[in-house]
Amino acid sequence: MLLLPSTITAQEAPDAQRMLAQVLQHEPETGVVVDAAGLRTFDTSALAVLLECRRLAQAWGKGFVVRNAPDKLQALARLYGVDVLLIEGAMPTAPGGG
Repeated sequence: MLLLPSTITAQEAPDAQRMLAQVLQHEPETGVVVDAAGLRTFDTSALAVLLECRRLAQAWGKGFVVRNAPDKLQALARLYGVDVLLIEGAMPTAPGGG
């Protein structure tokens, strides 16, 4: 399981992305689980980092899911429509539903 740092903003995103990409290569073939419980300070850069990690995991034939996402991260992912791609247990929104 990968642990996110406590802060991922535009300033930290490049370093967080490099670190996570390196660790992703050594995760099991069956899937990559990211624990976001420690994430406290973040902006949309955190979503960009997670989406890139998901892309890399898929390119390497691995699953990808984020667990223990803080409520604010879940809300941000929902706002941008990427919650079902990233957040474990996220449910697709029905067309016309909000």
